[in-house]
Amino acid sequence: MKTQLSSPAARPLVATARAAAVPVIACAVALGGLCAWTASGAAGRPAAIEVEGPRVLLPFGTDDTAAFVELRNTGDVDDELVGVEAPTAGGAMLSRTVVKDGAGSMRMVPAATVPANGTLEMSPHTLDIMVASPPRLRVGDRLPLTLRFRDSGTVRVEAVVVRPGNRG
Repeated sequence: MKTQLSSPAARPLVATARAAAVPVIACAVALGGLCAWTASGAAGRPAAIEVEGPRVLLPFGTDDTAAFVELRNTGDVDDELVGVEAPTAGGAMLSRTVVKDGAGSMRMVPAATVPANGTLEMSPHTLDIMVASPPRLRVGDRLPLTLRFRDSGTVRVEAVVVRPGNRG
């Protein structure tokens, strides 16, 4: 008695199954390799931002002021701070202090890189968040800030109001 697989009608099915086996096995091997690579940690970690020490300088009257944060990226790839907002103020933007011929000036910047496994520390002498038309603030008050990152999404913090020259 002959098996059905050797029948003329079954031969194309066997040939198709054999032809499909090669790409299916190749995909399974590749997927297994990628899973092992990721599980070993070799694939790296995505950008992950932590915000430390948010503070805003006490403004003089209704003057604009500056806010500062330290951004720590615990991931294995760079991220970018691409936008800032101060919802209770008239506006906020990233700015950089530039000193030329002994005189300082402020330049708006569209984004700032937060390096992989590193930090970006804002200060009055480097990068800061310019806060336009802040609400009436007193030392110890909190000003909400929204930080938008290219990869890490949105982070909301509250900056503590400090006197100029005080780190918090």
